[in-house]
Amino acid sequence: MANTLCFFEIPGDDLEALKTFYGQMFDWGFEKVPGEFRYFSIETGDEKIKGGLTARQDAGHTPVNYVKVDSVQASLDKAKTLGATIVVPRKPVPGIGWYAVLTDPQGNRVGLWEDDPAAS
Repeated sequence: MANTLCFFEIPGDDLEALKTFYGQMFDWGFEKVPGEFRYFSIETGDEKIKGGLTARQDAGHTPVNYVKVDSVQASLDKAKTLGATIVVPRKPVPGIGWYAVLTDPQGNRVGLWEDDPAAS
């Protein structure tokens, strides 16, 4: 389908630590891509959105992607225990859902999204 997230890439300095963070946060799996480049494909689950974890190329190499979750607040609470910092707390998009933005332990921004037609 057009205009949907089909790929994302998360840069990092310590890829093993990021694999641990995202594996625990969202139950994602990782597979090393062949070759010498530090790159892992990401298995996100049933929706099969493709993504990659890559070595940071420069100081400005940071993404902002949204991950659909069951509960933005529960995910924020969990993220804090895993070393994340909340950038934008849970906020409504009236009649549509809730969102928030955090930074992972290495400073990458990650958005959280929860569908909720009753959000206000």
